[in-house]
Amino acid sequence: MAPAPAPRPEAVHSALGTALAGMVALASAMGIGRFAFTPLLPMMLHDGVVDIATGSWLATANYFGYLAGALGYMLLPWLGRRLGLQPGNAVLVRTGLVATAVLTFGLVLPWASTWPLLRLLAGVASAMVFLGTVNWCMVRLAHLGAPALAGLIFCGPGLGIALTGLAASGMVALHWSAAMGWGALALLAALLGAGVWRVFGADPAATPAGPQAAAPASAPPAHPVAERALLALGYGIAGFGYIITATFLPVIARNVLPAGSVWPDLFWPLFGAGVALGALLSTRIAPERDRRVLLALAYAMQAGAIVLGLVWPSRTGFALGSLLLGLPFTAITFFALQEARHIWPQAGAAFTGLLTALYGVGQIAGPPLAAALLQRAASQAQGFDHALGVAASALALGTGMFAFMAWRWR
Repeated sequence: MAPAPAPRPEAVHSALGTALAGMVALASAMGIGRFAFTPLLPMMLHDGVVDIATGSWLATANYFGYLAGALGYMLLPWLGRRLGLQPGNAVLVRTGLVATAVLTFGLVLPWASTWPLLRLLAGVASAMVFLGTVNWCMVRLAHLGAPALAGLIFCGPGLGIALTGLAASGMVALHWSAAMGWGALALLAALLGAGVWRVFGADPAATPAGPQAAAPASAPPAHPVAERALLALGYGIAGFGYIITATFLPVIARNVLPAGSVWPDLFWPLFGAGVALGALLSTRIAPERDRRVLLALAYAMQAGAIVLGLVWPSRTGFALGSLLLGLPFTAITFFALQEARHIWPQAGAAFTGLLTALYGVGQIAGPPLAAALLQRAASQAQGFDHALGVAASALALGTGMFAFMAWRWR
């Protein structure tokens, strides 16, 4: 069989621009719209505008929004047919980027009663941008003959996390209030959205007509229902497994390390750097590698990272744990969505929406569980230890599930 022709230089240039635009979009919607809450939570606690229980519910509201956004994305084709509207992925991305900036700025206002709603809507926006960006960019990159560049898109959340974490560290050093921090990040979200606005324009030659594009006529048959169900359930476990650490990492570190240490503000950016590095490394993995085996290894790495922070609660232990937790973070999403398209190609974007929804369900369960364990524990540190132990156990279960899938359906 003759090798596939290399893409033209102008196509490579356009493909790289597409991947970088997707990366920036996810940096805004995910790094700011979803995860900026983690480094700013200690600032909000210091200002006395929230406590741990309130912070947990604000985080949960965002994850409920993420779930609602994923479910809404799945229903858009049906709603479009009923209402005579067919919003494309590019429209969803643009709308979500504007919403991310506006909703982030809403947290500047001293109206605490509105914050749960703002975090809920920010979650909806982040899910819409994530799914719209991934599907739009993957279709466009495939059209341009450069599907391998899709891994760059998933560097976006990590870069956004690292950027917001470092920014929050600087804000703490300058004695900024949490409101000032939210204002600065809202401005950053607006600038990032403006930078990629023109890229996400309608392009019928490279973009599906709506969120649920038709599968190719030559698509292979779907894999067994049990395999698809286990993939969806296993991906949901990933949402639960990481979220407690990702929500409370700076707070946990401050409880353990000496007062005045600068390290608690650096663990979150280190996590973000690991996320970006892991996404970049995932693009170097040969496409013929079994994604289920890679997922099992990624889950095992995240479980080990959480255990590392439990058994070695020190500056070095938290630093290594943060890096190892981040490395497979978006790689898990990349591999899972690739596997979803492989085992059920006819479902198009609907199956990826289902996986994202189950991931959102897993995220929702994490913060309330942590809050409940904190209330029942003898100390805050003990409560966090119990919550992290449950999270590590869930990821170990996910490891076993994907290993079983790779063995059962070779």
